[in-house]
Amino acid sequence: MTPVHAELADRVLGGWIGRIAGNMLGKPIERGDYWTRDRIERYLRQADALPLTDYLPEPPSWVEEFQLRPEWQRCVRGGVHGSCRDDDVDYAILGLDLLETHGFGFSTEQVGELWLLRLPYLQTFTAERAAYRNLANGLKPPLTATYDNAYQEWIGALIRADIFGWTCPGAPRRAAALARRDAVLSHTGNGVYGAMWAAALIAAAFTAPTPRAALDAALGVIPSSSRLARTVRRVLSLHDAGLGWEETLATSEEETLGLGWIHTVPNSAVLTAGLLYGEGDFTRTIALTVRGGLDTDSNGATAGSVAGVLCGAKAIPAQWRDPLEDRVRSAVFGFDGSHISELAARTVDLAEVPRV
Repeated sequence: MTPVHAELADRVLGGWIGRIAGNMLGKPIERGDYWTRDRIERYLRQADALPLTDYLPEPPSWVEEFQLRPEWQRCVRGGVHGSCRDDDVDYAILGLDLLETHGFGFSTEQVGELWLLRLPYLQTFTAERAAYRNLANGLKPPLTATYDNAYQEWIGALIRADIFGWTCPGAPRRAAALARRDAVLSHTGNGVYGAMWAAALIAAAFTAPTPRAALDAALGVIPSSSRLARTVRRVLSLHDAGLGWEETLATSEEETLGLGWIHTVPNSAVLTAGLLYGEGDFTRTIALTVRGGLDTDSNGATAGSVAGVLCGAKAIPAQWRDPLEDRVRSAVFGFDGSHISELAARTVDLAEVPRV
């Protein structure tokens, strides 16, 4: 293995581990209307878990106010033995299968066909479920995204974008173009821009010297007048002005009020802040991102993917990596129980083949 190939393999594996670890960190508190930043902080303080440097602790036995997701026991410290199943990881796996099956010239229609073939309907949510139903009823893209779909600008397409970044290292525009082709099956507007931005962000992380450089590169692939771009730029400006992480998120929250906790725009602010104030440190990045609230498991997953690519798998601390036991649960047909290392190796193989 050449040094260049070895570095690419380590960074891609870092992206996969980072996505899964970040997802697991945020999964127990995935409900942004209940798990506000304030409630998350109270939980962590009462569990004596600040600073947050590991998976979430179990809820204190004497406290009854906190309502975690049903899967929490398999996602907290001491309970993680391989990853839980989650759509934030399912779509990365499905994207890998898409590129292995159809190559980089895949069509949006082929994305839909693969969903019907590989993904159970009841493991889809919001915009993806609306698009799946439309596909099953015979509709074609782009109508699958617009017919009876109230979630067109929610975060679903963004969480599907990692594979396009991992397979286009250092090529953010190409990654964004691939992500767009996938996203328009189920999303429009800022929902599509979010997928393009995330794919570009991950692709840029392979060559960017800092998270800020990757964020700057990702901004270049989406319309500058879009609300997504304006929100990301606003977080960058608040950081540049010297505001702290909490002040930046509080300001952003006021300015995106009313969009809802699963909308792409406010979640992009949480992600951007986590990456900026995390300063390239893997643990700090995913911890701040999840503590930022909203769609905690999705944001933790994307932040972990970016941070994992930036630092590489070897630099991810053992408390995040080892409990995953190199295994991932998945609802994608044929992939449950896959080795994370195998998925990463297959991704590297795709990244090295000539583009079509």
